[in-house]
Amino acid sequence: MPATSALSCLIVDDDPINRLTLEHYISLTDSLSLTASLTDGLEGLTFFRNGNQVDILFLDVQMPQLSGLELLRVLPNPPLVILTTAHEDFAVDAFNLQVTDYLVKPFDYARFSRAVQRAQQQAGALTHATATQAPALPDSDLFVKVNNKMVRINFDDVLYVEALSDYVIIVTDKQKHIVYTTLKAFVERLPFDHFVRVHRSYILNLRRVEAIENNIALMPSGQEVPISKSYQDIVFRKINRI
Repeated sequence: MPATSALSCLIVDDDPINRLTLEHYISLTDSLSLTASLTDGLEGLTFFRNGNQVDILFLDVQMPQLSGLELLRVLPNPPLVILTTAHEDFAVDAFNLQVTDYLVKPFDYARFSRAVQRAQQQAGALTHATATQAPALPDSDLFVKVNNKMVRINFDDVLYVEALSDYVIIVTDKQKHIVYTTLKAFVERLPFDHFVRVHRSYILNLRRVEAIENNIALMPSGQEVPISKSYQDIVFRKINRI
């Protein structure tokens, strides 16, 4: 494997001999690159909470203050993990935490290499899965259910949304979409910060407002959207930020 595709590694182990052994084995392996070698679980936790990431974590199980298993349980998105321990009693815990491999000390370079190969296979499978995923929708696009079909709407084109009993009307420059939902439920699920409720019956796209006159928002296609008194402070604070 070329050096450019080397997997980054982190060692977290309170045993200095084991750290030196792992550092040496990593230096012998062209497909690996050592990012850091840390002495306890708390240092490992700080490493990840500071936003650092690696491909493989070589992690000792038994450490003071914060064990390797405890560290794994608090990490929301751990990397591929190869546990290192002097005891075989933690195999069930390792399995439950879905670690890549489990090295019992002392281990030789051949056993280390097999664990690394397994990690490389998993990393390759993850990369392939990511590459073959369908492309994500643009940030401005959402699907909404209109009648019996899902319709893709670019919300950059939306002027406003109006409540109509148990429905909402999504108004764009060219057309209207009627969706079966309440305005309250719609605004709670809408992920765009520039859509703001301006009235009991209206959500407004502030990016499409051309002017505001007498608490009426004037839209590009000539529509007028009322801004009720109870929402004026919110609307004007939003406008000041844009």
